[in-house]
Amino acid sequence: MSPGSRGRAPLLIVAGLVLVTVVGVAAFLARPAPTVGAAAVTALASAAPAPSTPASTTASSAEATAPAEEAAPARLRIPALKLDATVAAVGVDAETGEFDVPPSVDRVGWYRFGPGMTATAGSIVVAGHVDSADQGEGAFFRLSSLEPGDTVSLAGTGGADREFTVVARERYRKTRIPLDRYFARDGAPRLTLITCGGPFDAKTRHYRDNIVVTAEPAS
Repeated sequence: MSPGSRGRAPLLIVAGLVLVTVVGVAAFLARPAPTVGAAAVTALASAAPAPSTPASTTASSAEATAPAEEAAPARLRIPALKLDATVAAVGVDAETGEFDVPPSVDRVGWYRFGPGMTATAGSIVVAGHVDSADQGEGAFFRLSSLEPGDTVSLAGTGGADREFTVVARERYRKTRIPLDRYFARDGAPRLTLITCGGPFDAKTRHYRDNIVVTAEPAS
């Protein structure tokens, strides 16, 4: 992928953002979260296509070619979840090669090598923990409950907000998520929120699936 579309970082979101040992929590998250709005995501991703970098692009080369100045979001607000979370600009962990989500589960991470909050094209990616055995519920614990029509906003460091409206909620096996669609610099501007979900595998200490919520700029 290009910095926001094809690189190693997206593959590591799929690896699993968080671990949990509480059986009740795992059971809650394993309940079906039907996919809604998949056609809307396809339409956004295919709008106004632009050339992309070959799939062989590595994380290091993606970072080297990333835009020097992307408008960084400072806060993420989701009224339906009563969520007001600090957003940290993150990249790829140099040692593990993983998407470097903030360790504190009440914060979320914006992929700084992709589009920023003022982007006019592409997917603005924000990932967060669902929960933690040590810290409890994460910022995205109830992400799978969002519905089309719910509102989401990003606030910049200067206080300006950008409003979005949820159009889709999807759940994928981590081995089957179409990364090109969610880490992209082309297509219509949209906000992509990602966390873990589905059944919890006690042996690997990871969730099986990824929950992906897509929102388009509010009119």
